[in-house]
Amino acid sequence: MLKNLENFKVLGLNDEILQAIERSGFEEPTSIQYKTLPLILEGRDLLIEAQTGSGKTACFAWPLLQKISAAKTSEKNTIQALVLTPTRELALQVSGAFYRFGEFQTNKVSVLTVIGGESIEQQTRVLADGVDIVVATPGRLLDLIGQKVLSLSDIKFLVLDEADKILDLGFAAELDLVLQEISSMRQNLFFSATYPDKVLDIARRISATPEHLKIEDDTPTVENIFQRVIEVNKDNRGMLLRHLIVQEKWKNALIFVSSKTAAGNLAEKLKKTGVRAGAIHGDLSQPERNKALSDFKDKKIDFLVATDVAARGIDINKLLLVINFDLPRSPADYIHRIGRTGRAGEKGLAVTFIGHEDQEHFKLIEKRAQINLEREQVAGFELTGEAPETVRGAAPVKGKRKSKKDKARELAGKKS
Repeated sequence: MLKNLENFKVLGLNDEILQAIERSGFEEPTSIQYKTLPLILEGRDLLIEAQTGSGKTACFAWPLLQKISAAKTSEKNTIQALVLTPTRELALQVSGAFYRFGEFQTNKVSVLTVIGGESIEQQTRVLADGVDIVVATPGRLLDLIGQKVLSLSDIKFLVLDEADKILDLGFAAELDLVLQEISSMRQNLFFSATYPDKVLDIARRISATPEHLKIEDDTPTVENIFQRVIEVNKDNRGMLLRHLIVQEKWKNALIFVSSKTAAGNLAEKLKKTGVRAGAIHGDLSQPERNKALSDFKDKKIDFLVATDVAARGIDINKLLLVINFDLPRSPADYIHRIGRTGRAGEKGLAVTFIGHEDQEHFKLIEKRAQINLEREQVAGFELTGEAPETVRGAAPVKGKRKSKKDKARELAGKKS
C-alpha cells in the first residue's frame, strides 16, 4: 500500500476501498473527506455545506459501499441506499463513482441509475433481479414507485446530492412523495452548496438531529482561476471566439451559453470552421447527451457548449478553460461556472465576453462575487458603438403571467 493511503486508512476505510482510491490516483483526502468520513461511518445524520469540486461524491460513495458490502447476505438484494440528484448528468456521474470505487470489493454492491430518457423497461428488469443502490432523479423514481416495481421500504441510507438545486428545479412536491415511501430507520446525508430556508425546512422534516457542517476549502476555487473579461459587440462574439481558439491555441474548454438553441447553434458554427465541438442541452436525448460528454472527456472533441442546467453535475478532471459566451443570470451561477476549472489545486482560466448590454449586469456579478476585474479588448474585435437605451416595459398584469413555482414545475417535468 502506498504511504499516502495511510491518510485515507485512518479515516476508517477498508483495504478494498483503499485499493480503488489508489487506482483512482487520489493523493490526499480533501477537507470535506477528512471532516465527514468518520462521522458518516459512525452512522450520523449530516447537513454538509460544501462547494462543487470539493470531493463530496467520494464522501458518501466510499462509506456506503463499505457498509453495504459488509452487510450483504446471500439473500436477494433489496435497495439499501437511495441517492437523489437534480439532473440526469449528475446521477450518471454519481453511479460511475460507485462503480469505480466498488471495483475491488469481494461482496459486490450493485448500482442502478434511474433517470428519464433511458429505457424504463430495462430499469424495471434490473430492479426485478435486485439492486443495492439506486441513484435517481425524482421524476423517474416516482414513475417506478407508481408502477409498484420499486420499493424503498428497506432503505438504510438516504443521500440528497445538491439539495438546493433539487428544490430550485421545483422538485419539492416530488421529494415529499418519495419521503412517504422510505423507511424511517435510515441514515440521512444532505450535500448542498447553500442552505436556504427551504432546504433547511426539508432537512428538518427528514432528520430530527442532523449535524450541520460547513466545509471551507483549503484553497478556494476562485483563487486558482485567472479571470479575463473581454469587451466585444454581441454580433462579433463568435468570430472573436474562433480567433482566440487559433491565436491562443485553446483546447479543453467548456463554453456556457444562455439557451438550448444557442448551444446547438454555436456548436454547429464551430464545427463548420473545423473546430472539434459538441453541445449538451435539454433538447438532446439522454444517449446524445451521454455521447457529447464522453466525447469531451475522451478528448474526441475540444469544446463542449452547454447550458447551465445541462452542465449541472458534470465533473471533468483537469478542465483547463471555461468560457462565458453568454453571461449567467446570477452571481452564484458565475462562480459555479468558473469553478469547473482550477480544481484540486490546479490552475484554471475563465474568460467572459461582455457587450454594452452586459455592463450593468456584470458589475452586479462583480459586486456580489466580491471581485473587480479589468476589461480588455482584442485588436480587430473592439467594442464599438453606444450602449442601447434601456426601455422599460409595461407593468405586469397580476394573474396573467406564470408564477415562479409554475415555471419550476414545467422545468422539472422536462428535466427529470
